[in-house]
Amino acid sequence: MTDAIPYGTSETREGSDHLLHFVMHLPHPVVHVWAAVATPEGLPQWLAAADLLEPHLGGGVTLRWLNAADEGAGTVVSGQVTAWDMECVAEYTVDLHGRIRFHMEPAPADSLAAVLRFTNEFTGTDEQRLDNLAGWHQHFEYLDAALDGHPADWSAWTPDRFQQLRADYVERDERQVSRP
Repeated sequence: MTDAIPYGTSETREGSDHLLHFVMHLPHPVVHVWAAVATPEGLPQWLAAADLLEPHLGGGVTLRWLNAADEGAGTVVSGQVTAWDMECVAEYTVDLHGRIRFHMEPAPADSLAAVLRFTNEFTGTDEQRLDNLAGWHQHFEYLDAALDGHPADWSAWTPDRFQQLRADYVERDERQVSRP
């Protein structure tokens, strides 16, 4: 996998409300990144099948994770499109994963590259926070590969990379706690 995806950060508010952040500089135009994060054709290449995606504020969305469960039946989440600004913001608020927001803009020094700012806001345990950090990180590695023409091969998915990333996030948390 790629090292191009920087580690995400997180904040915890009021005990169980978590806010995760990722900022990625991708060597692809915004229009390509938009197609990957905001279309039924793009999403399954790196994240989930979009069984329903109504591309407007208030539209319905149903995402079916293709890597996440036993016997091929992936996790399914449903909700609404809670922000939509063509080629700029796609935000979905769904059960289980909460609010997931993709904000795209051209990279300051290169209009053929994009900056993708991702936020995930959800309520859950600290274990879920670590799971989500590792899970999103792995999916963003898939996004990077998909943008380069190599969509995820979900039939070959194993939890190995997820487990490695989760251990990395646990270690990063421990280092932060031990700082004076």
